[in-house]
Amino acid sequence: MKLYKNMSNKVKCSHILVEKQSQALEILEEIKNGKKFGAAAKEISTCPSSKKEGDLGYFTKGMMVKEFEDVAFTLNIGEVSQPVKTEFGYHIIKRLG
Repeated sequence: MKLYKNMSNKVKCSHILVEKQSQALEILEEIKNGKKFGAAAKEISTCPSSKKEGDLGYFTKGMMVKEFEDVAFTLNIGEVSQPVKTEFGYHIIKRLG
């Protein structure tokens, strides 16, 4: 039986949260050029999860704001999102599991 990634009811993600889209795009570029996601989260993210390299742990649908969740559940493991705007700012999301 083939399982599709969007059928998962639980995902594990890290994220980087910043105030401005321009910051998010800069960070994304740095990550594409080899900067470690966790190091960038620790250094730049305004979320308390930055202490854990942005790790949010596992969560199910309904636990995060819709815009964040909509993207998190479509990523493949290891994939990094484009900036996602929510009421909290701009997130770069990396799916871990």
